[in-house]
Amino acid sequence: MTQAIPRTAPDTTRLLKAERRGLRLAIVCRTVAVGAAFLWVGSSWLAFGFYPNPLIFLVLGLFTAVGIAHASVIGTRFDRWWMKYAIYTIDILAICTTFAFLPVIQGEDVPQILAFRAYGIYYLFPLVAMATLSLSPRLVLWAGSVAVAGWFAAFFIAISGMERRLSWSDLTPGATRADYEALFLSADFIGRGNRIEETGFLMIATLILALAVARARRVFLAQVAAQAEREQIAATLGRYVPEAIAKRLIEDPEALTPQERPAVILVMDIAGFTSYSAGRPPTEVIEHLNDFLSGCAEKISRHGGVVIQFTGDGLMAAFGTPIESDRPEREAVAAGNALIGEAQAAGFAIRIGLAAGPVAAGSIGSSDRQAFTVYGDTVNRAARLEAHAKVLGRAVLLDAALAEKLPANQLVAEGPQQLRGLKGPVEVYSLTVP
Repeated sequence: MTQAIPRTAPDTTRLLKAERRGLRLAIVCRTVAVGAAFLWVGSSWLAFGFYPNPLIFLVLGLFTAVGIAHASVIGTRFDRWWMKYAIYTIDILAICTTFAFLPVIQGEDVPQILAFRAYGIYYLFPLVAMATLSLSPRLVLWAGSVAVAGWFAAFFIAISGMERRLSWSDLTPGATRADYEALFLSADFIGRGNRIEETGFLMIATLILALAVARARRVFLAQVAAQAEREQIAATLGRYVPEAIAKRLIEDPEALTPQERPAVILVMDIAGFTSYSAGRPPTEVIEHLNDFLSGCAEKISRHGGVVIQFTGDGLMAAFGTPIESDRPEREAVAAGNALIGEAQAAGFAIRIGLAAGPVAAGSIGSSDRQAFTVYGDTVNRAARLEAHAKVLGRAVLLDAALAEKLPANQLVAEGPQQLRGLKGPVEVYSLTVP
């Protein structure tokens, strides 16, 4: 095949679809998390006599409603790129607002800072983690940054009305266990250092998750590009080889690396094509030639061969390489007979040269453009046999290496022949045409 396979850009449409599926999955996880929160708060109420603020249920209900609304527009004409950022911002800030303003227990004068100490920042971790399902590192970074900023804002709001604020720095050197307990259990203890530590770890986790998502995207795009390239190769090879052979070529990259293999080379040319094309419109000639060569390529593929190149009004094909075969000789002869039938149907007469032997085959060219080709004495001999068929007036000529693999009743010995460009005479056989 002399036509290079073009490089295919990654199909970003597939990535977009994966992002949308990830967002929907995140909403499912979000809904499950809200349901778990409902169950936890409700069971705490019933089992332990803990009477939470009813507004908590309202907040959880709003979370669910917002998620369902977002899921309903994903992938529709109403979907916008900024919606996912807005949803995560609303979710995170809603949680932070709950910690900043919503009393922990209804009807009790409990400092709001206890919400931070009793529950904590881990309520925000699932939201950042769920952002990874979107395969968007920017969304992960956004969610983590909003979480850190919102948590600090909620913390400062919660402590803004406190007359007295205690932190670890209020412990004196040599403090006793009683001093630690008194500080930690005090309603005025705000744990400023703890807030810094937890937001720091949240930001570190965000950066790690964003890096993981970025790598996942690269792997995804690489796989999509590889799949697209395989599809392009399969589509191109499909013109010349059967689907099973094309798949094997794709699955076995070593099949196209330069190597020497035993094979049979078929060279075909149309007899009297110059006379045929004279006086006919070029478009008519090309169209008819294309139809004929397409049919020839199909016949060769059907018999396990690979069209290496088209040579103007002919072609060269290989049997046994790049795909190994147990019987390339019989396949090549069967293909030759099929080509003669194809030519008769198209109103052409053709000449075919067949030669068997070692063939160097593989991809050659630059890093940007490569072609699969075959070369060696076997290839030259097949080309000379095709040309010599005109001298002997035969449709198919083959060499002795191929003839010894075939039944004698299929052959006619033409004796030693001097082929143009080759040293010494070559034993030549013609093929009886059925």
